[in-house]
Amino acid sequence: MTFPRVRGSGILSMKPLAWLVGSVLVAAVVCAPTAAQGQAAWSASDCASCHDKALSPAYSKSGHARVEQSCAKCHSNVAEHFKAQSEGTDGPVPSLKHVKAADLNATCLSCHEKATQESFMSSMHARRNVACSSCHSVHSPKSATGQLKTKKDTELCYSCHKAERAKMNRTSHHPVREGKMGCTSCHNPHEGTRPKMIKAETVSELCYQCHTEKRGPFLFEHAPVREDCVSCHDVHGSNHKRLLSQKAPTLCYNCHISGSGHFGSGDNYSTEKGVPIAPTGAPTGYPTVNSRFVGRSCLNCHINIHGSNSPSGAYFTR
Repeated sequence: MTFPRVRGSGILSMKPLAWLVGSVLVAAVVCAPTAAQGQAAWSASDCASCHDKALSPAYSKSGHARVEQSCAKCHSNVAEHFKAQSEGTDGPVPSLKHVKAADLNATCLSCHEKATQESFMSSMHARRNVACSSCHSVHSPKSATGQLKTKKDTELCYSCHKAERAKMNRTSHHPVREGKMGCTSCHNPHEGTRPKMIKAETVSELCYQCHTEKRGPFLFEHAPVREDCVSCHDVHGSNHKRLLSQKAPTLCYNCHISGSGHFGSGDNYSTEKGVPIAPTGAPTGYPTVNSRFVGRSCLNCHINIHGSNSPSGAYFTR
C-alpha cells in the first residue's frame, strides 16, 4: 500500500499519515465483530461448554468437523442464544427439531447441491416432506459413510418401506440380506428426475449394468423383455424362481392366452384344479386339468426367453 507524499516537515507533515493509520485501526475495531460473526464465529469450541453431547467422537471425524464450519452456518439465532445464556436468561433456541422440512432441506442444500443432491427438491422424498435429518445425523452418525442414522442404508430405508423389507425376506431375492449390495446400489434417495429414484434412465438399463448377458442385441427379441424387466420380475423379492412375479407357466399365460396345440387348453385358467374333460360344447379355454402345470413350465423348451441369435430361435428354443 502506498501513501500520498506530504510536503513539509515536522509534526504537521505527520498528521495526514497519523490520521490515515488511525482510521484504519478504528475501521478494524468496528468491523471485527462483524467478521467474527461470519464463518469463523460460533465454532464447535465456542459451543462445547454446553453442547458436549452434540460434539461426539463421531462428529469430530465427520466432514462437517473437518472443514471447521461455523455452528451458525446451520443453526439460526446463535449469537442471540449465546448472549442470553451468558446473561442467565432464556433466549431463542437454535434447534432444528421444529424447523419445517423444506426450510431444513434448503439449509443443507446451500452446501450440498453439486453431487447426488442436485435434484433432491423435485424428488419423491422432498415432495413428501422428508427432511435431510430424517435420514442423516450431523452430530451422531452411525454409518461409515454418508452420516446416516443407521449402520447400513438398508436399515434406514426399511424404517419407511415396510413392503420392500418383507419382499427381501422371500426365498428369491437380490443379495441384500447377505450384505453384497444395498438399496443405494440401485436407488439414489436424492434423485428427482428418474422413475422410482433409480440410478439409470430406465429399469432395464439399470438391470443391464449387472445382467449384461440379457442386454442383446438379439436377432429375435422377446417383446416384454425389451419393454421392461419388471414385466416378469419382482425386483425386490419373490417366492418364485429367478424373482419371477408369478410361477411359470401362469406368468406366460398372461400374454400367451392360446396354446396353439400345446398341452392342455393352453389357457391361463388351465390348472390342476380344472375338470378332467371339458363338457360338450364348452368354449375354447375351458379350465381343464393340466398335468404338466405342476413341476414344469414353458421354460423347459423356451430356454432363451430373453432373446435368441439362433437362425431357428424365433420361438426362443435355442
